[in-house]
Amino acid sequence: MAEHLPAAHRAHREWTPSRLIEWGQRIGVSTAEVIARILSEHKHPEHGYRRCLGLLSLSRRHGAHRLEAACGVALRAGAFRYRVVKEILDNNRDRLDLAGEAAQWSSPAHENVRGPGYYQ
Repeated sequence: MAEHLPAAHRAHREWTPSRLIEWGQRIGVSTAEVIARILSEHKHPEHGYRRCLGLLSLSRRHGAHRLEAACGVALRAGAFRYRVVKEILDNNRDRLDLAGEAAQWSSPAHENVRGPGYYQ
């Protein structure tokens, strides 16, 4: 039945959600999670295949380690889209140390700054 299909269509038939997630798992846990979320947002997971393949192809340009870090940043931000991960990589935001707690910001000392004690 599949013999009459072009090679690209036969290859497409071999893709499954579990296979795409497994490909992502080879890169890392965060990448697999982004792929799983992309696939789960569609009633028919096949509609997310191209985005998942595009996401996986980012590892060829930026490397698997950076893709995994970018997927981790995207997951923490709650944005699991191809475009978001690509922008994180393009802007080198994956290289920032975001794994720990966010740094506490404190206002610089200045005579016009009242401080928290003023309001109590």
